[in-house]
Amino acid sequence: MTVRIQMVRFALVGAANTGTYYAFYLLLLTRLPYVAAHVAASVLSMIGSFFLNSWFTYRTRPTWRKFLLFPLTNAANFVITTVGVYVLVDVLHFGSRYAPLIAAAGAIPITFVVSRAIMLRPDPGPRKGAPSAESPREGAGHVTAAGAPAVTSPAGPAASGR
Repeated sequence: MTVRIQMVRFALVGAANTGTYYAFYLLLLTRLPYVAAHVAASVLSMIGSFFLNSWFTYRTRPTWRKFLLFPLTNAANFVITTVGVYVLVDVLHFGSRYAPLIAAAGAIPITFVVSRAIMLRPDPGPRKGAPSAESPREGAGHVTAAGAPAVTSPAGPAASGR
């Protein structure tokens, strides 16, 4: 997949994520100060963004490692938008309802670069002596697409005729 296609998909996910963030922000703004609403909405939308970017943008399997690293993709976005929201609301006297949308625009290119680096980063191989997901050992609990336990020989799947 080309970088151009990934950028288009990233933009689509970003638009959906911005809508999700903004809906959470407006909902939380009825009960919380604007900065607290912004922080909570950012965390909630970040979780959705991880899965959308895994499956749709980069076509990669979500893993715990990527999930735990993914907040780094939003760290720059979070800092830029938080500072931007503060400057827009408290310094420039913009309304708190629209300030996050304006501030988010400046963070998009940085977020794409960091997101791509993390999501396309290969996961490290299994620890020495541990079975991998690609070559399960007998009794490792691997299940076929049909739902039946996979039968493998100690020599691996190829030796069992698969």
